[in-house]
Amino acid sequence: MRKIVLPLFVAGALFGADVSHSHPHHWSYSGDTGPAHWGELDPEFFMCKEGKNQSPVDMNRFVKTKLKKLKATYSGNARTVVNNGHTIKVETMGRNEVVVDGIPFNLLQFHFHTPSENTIEGKHYPMEAHFVHKSKDGEVLVVALMFEEGERNSALDKVVADLSSKIGESRPLKEMFNPGDLYPRKLKYYRYNGSFTTPPCTEGVRWIVLKKPVTASKEQLIKMNKLMGDNNRPTQPLNARLILK
Repeated sequence: MRKIVLPLFVAGALFGADVSHSHPHHWSYSGDTGPAHWGELDPEFFMCKEGKNQSPVDMNRFVKTKLKKLKATYSGNARTVVNNGHTIKVETMGRNEVVVDGIPFNLLQFHFHTPSENTIEGKHYPMEAHFVHKSKDGEVLVVALMFEEGERNSALDKVVADLSSKIGESRPLKEMFNPGDLYPRKLKYYRYNGSFTTPPCTEGVRWIVLKKPVTASKEQLIKMNKLMGDNNRPTQPLNARLILK
């Protein structure tokens, strides 16, 4: 079991998330079904066009806040991996819990984007992982983790080793691992109010973006991008939002 201590701001309910959805209307990351047209593909996707608190964002308007430490406990496992045509998604099992604003959120899955969706003062990373947590009342929290090119990532290896190019094929991981093993040791973060980064672009999602990236080898990053393609939604206007740090 890995216990992780996160300092989190707890004055009011801020939101921020990226979740893959199945839907009869096809959407993609390019062309006539790409991000610029998501809001026109289905009435249920209207927030992709009309929303004012959309994700991802370029984090460049910062406000320092009083932070409160919070314990997050990851004691479960990553279980299965699937290429769903939009992302590489890893489903999880067991207790992988963080508590934000007094609300327990349990990890459902994590998935990847190449290159990163969120940017930090205009900087893209070669890959970003989104750890999607949900409360018993259906609220969503996403912890975003950036990857930079460097040393081979042993935890990511356990995902990469079981990847399939066949869309929709779910495979059990040959070697299960604790999702928290992907996290860096130091968990300083940014926080903002956002949305899903995929249709229907629902708002009211809590976002925590870890400041410190982890490494993945050039070969690992190439393999992930080869399977997923460029699956990053362009950054959205901050509008009246501020980024907490």
